[in-house]
Amino acid sequence: MTLQEYLKLRNGTDVRGVAMDGIEGESVTLTEEAVENVAKAFCVWLISHTGKTRVRVAVGYDSRLTSPALCEAVVRGITSTGHDVLVTGLSTTPSMFALLKDVDKMNATYCQGSIMITASHLPFNRNGLKFFSHNGGLESSDVKELLELAATYRFAETANVGERTDESYLDTYAAALVEKVRTATGEQTPLAGKKIVVDAGNGAGGFFVDKVLAPLGADTTGSQFLEPDGNFPNHIPNPENAEAMRSVCEAVKNANADFGIIFDTDVDRAGAVDKDGSEINRNRLIALISAILLGERTGTVVTDSVTSDGLAKFIVQKGGKHLRFKRGYKNVINEAIRLNETGEYAPLAIETSGHAALYENYFLDDGAYLITRLLIAMANAAKEGKNLTDLIADLEMPAEAKELRPKFKDGVDFKTLGKKLIEEFEEYGNSLYYATPAPDNYEGFRLRYDEHHGNGWALIRMSLHDPVLPINVESEKTGGAIKIIKDLYYFLRKYDFLDLTVFENAITTWRAEKIAEVNEKLVAAGKAKAKK
Repeated sequence: MTLQEYLKLRNGTDVRGVAMDGIEGESVTLTEEAVENVAKAFCVWLISHTGKTRVRVAVGYDSRLTSPALCEAVVRGITSTGHDVLVTGLSTTPSMFALLKDVDKMNATYCQGSIMITASHLPFNRNGLKFFSHNGGLESSDVKELLELAATYRFAETANVGERTDESYLDTYAAALVEKVRTATGEQTPLAGKKIVVDAGNGAGGFFVDKVLAPLGADTTGSQFLEPDGNFPNHIPNPENAEAMRSVCEAVKNANADFGIIFDTDVDRAGAVDKDGSEINRNRLIALISAILLGERTGTVVTDSVTSDGLAKFIVQKGGKHLRFKRGYKNVINEAIRLNETGEYAPLAIETSGHAALYENYFLDDGAYLITRLLIAMANAAKEGKNLTDLIADLEMPAEAKELRPKFKDGVDFKTLGKKLIEEFEEYGNSLYYATPAPDNYEGFRLRYDEHHGNGWALIRMSLHDPVLPINVESEKTGGAIKIIKDLYYFLRKYDFLDLTVFENAITTWRAEKIAEVNEKLVAAGKAKAKK
């Protein structure tokens, strides 16, 4: 593989690519040879950052079909260059960092770094690598360095191969979560009498049922898709996926459960479901964990840029400060870390996607830890005869919220064109009498519309990786979002490098609904007149 082919594997702070055939037009890019060389490069990186001449690396993987083979490639890369490896088998991404921080297990499993083999919620033919040192996950620049090393470095192999150890860490990780709940509630089985449904989406999160919830006394009848299966036969393991959320919501209602949990494939994200089958996701999930943490100590909650005005108001009412920062979980996490380093306490960094990182947990985005915090709050609320979601009873939700993602046409320089478009949108916004630029904007351009022209806001920003232009619209008034969408369409239609089908479909649908509404009123009026 060439240097450019290696660099194309970088996806933010991960390495990702097509790892198996199976989808037409998608050839394999993440080969075993490439993975072996990247593992060698990680050892070189660890040596330069730790000062050691021989390192030990832990490697685990989720349920993807190609994970065991890629794990063996990682092992070959590490051991062939004289370093040691701990293979943890089926694991979660958070557990691979928790292992590095586990002082009690240090004599048995002490490692300088770890690699998790996963591609999160991407299709079955994809896979990837996440990297951790004792300081946390590697940055995008670090991953670029690894790929450059993998492509160009002349690795010195040795006859004295490294040592391989196989030892699962998931039981230890789960036991720590159980102990946290017991300590916080003062009870051995604080979830006794509670029915909790888990949907693991056939990823790595099925452990949570038997290893966390059962020891705490919960009834988990009705839980689904707990068996690891890299074909993902039931639904995409992704809390943001509409089909996946419908599935777990129905499971909660069918089981008459008190609470529902859904994890993504590698359990660094989670979503939840209330006892009535309604989602606790996006703004509601952020509000819930914010209420819990701010109730213990006030501080700043850092979120991505697409959170609602109602959430901002809620956080302030709870005594906190809300900072809407750039989209991308590492951006949000790094900003929260920066605030704490300057002396401004920020207990939470969280994206609407479900990536949640807490100060108390090394700012690791950990879906299982997030849910554990919710379970503690649930158990404590039950002692007072309350429900968990009573904590967010006063959260104001927008009347309407939409996301449109027009695509750039093939072959254009979407990054340059998108940057120029956003600059021109800012000029456009500043020229309007019915809209004003939003203050404290960290990403793209956010425009607030007055009560007569949408009563809400629009945010145009660039996608982190893809040739699309994500546009979020929120309105406090029913029918307000379409006013904003129509104004945006008026602005965007001059850009011939954009495919505005999503806008045209939204406007067409709205018109059809209005016509149907008028017809219904005419029919109702006719019937009333006939009765007279």
